[in-house]
Amino acid sequence: MNHFYTVPSSKQVRVIINTDAKCEVDDQYAVVHALLTPRLQIKGLIGTHYGKRSSIGAEESTAEIHQVLKLMGMTNRYRVVTGANHQLKNKQTPIRTEGGRLIIEEAMKDDPLPLYVLCQGPLTDVASAYLQEPKIADRLVVIWIGGGKYPHGGLEFNLSNDMKAAQIVFSSSLRLWQVPKNVYDMVRVGIAELAIKVRPRGEIGRYLYEELIAHNARNGHRNHWPKGEMWVLGDSPAVSLLIDDQEFDYKVIQAPAIDDNMNYIFKKNNRNIRVYERVDARFLLEDFFAKLALFAD
Repeated sequence: MNHFYTVPSSKQVRVIINTDAKCEVDDQYAVVHALLTPRLQIKGLIGTHYGKRSSIGAEESTAEIHQVLKLMGMTNRYRVVTGANHQLKNKQTPIRTEGGRLIIEEAMKDDPLPLYVLCQGPLTDVASAYLQEPKIADRLVVIWIGGGKYPHGGLEFNLSNDMKAAQIVFSSSLRLWQVPKNVYDMVRVGIAELAIKVRPRGEIGRYLYEELIAHNARNGHRNHWPKGEMWVLGDSPAVSLLIDDQEFDYKVIQAPAIDDNMNYIFKKNNRNIRVYERVDARFLLEDFFAKLALFAD
C-alpha cells in the first residue's frame, strides 16, 4: 500500500500476523495498526482458534481478517490463510494447516530481512510449524501476547486456549518475546477517546468502534469484563514493539516451564527469552490514531 512516508528497506522487517480475530475486538485494532505501519512487510495473516468459545474459530477469524481488509480497500492484497481450529491433542503431533505451512515457507526463505510472527492468541500454529520443521527455530522471532504475570504465572486466556502449544514453544529453541497479561493490560483506552479518534476515521474506523460497542453490549452480563467505560487493546504491543522494541523495558530470563495449572516452573539451563515488564501505551495509541487519521484522510 502507499504510506504517507517511507522507511528505508534495510530497516524493514517481515511479519506474519497470527490472530484469533473474531474472539473479541482488540485483535482488529492490532491488525489495522500493522497494515498501516510501513516498517512492516506483511507476508501473510493467519486466522486461528480461540478455544472453546467456538468450534470453527479459525474460519471465523479468517473471515474477520477478510472483512477488515475489505473495509480498508485491501482485498486480495495480502495472503490470508486459516490456522488450527482447536488446541493440540498432544506435544508430539502437529495440526497441519495452511497457517503452519505459511510460517514454515516464509521462515525457510533466503531473505536478509528478519521475520517476526505476531501471535495474538494461542501458540497452536507456531508450535505446529515447529513440530513439522524444527529448523525454523533460528529463522524467526515469535512475539506472543500471553501468559500470566511473572514470577508465578497463573490463569491467562491465550495460554489457556492451548497450554500444550505454549509448553512446546517455551521448551524449544524458538526465539521468543513475551508480553504477559499484566503488561498487555497496560494498553488502556477510554471509549470516549475511541469515539473521537477512531469512529470518524472512514469505514474501518467506524467498524472498529461500532464492533467494540456491540461487543460491550453483548457481554454486559459479565460484571468483571468489559467494565463499560474502557477497553484494553492488549494485542497491539505485538505491533508497537516492532516500531520500537523498548530496549530498557524488558528482561532476558531463562525460559520457564509451564505446568498444567499455567504456573511458571523455573529450571536451570533452559534457553533465554525476552519478557516485557512495560509497554509504552501512550506511544502505541498515538501512533495508531495518527496512522488511522492519515489513512482516512
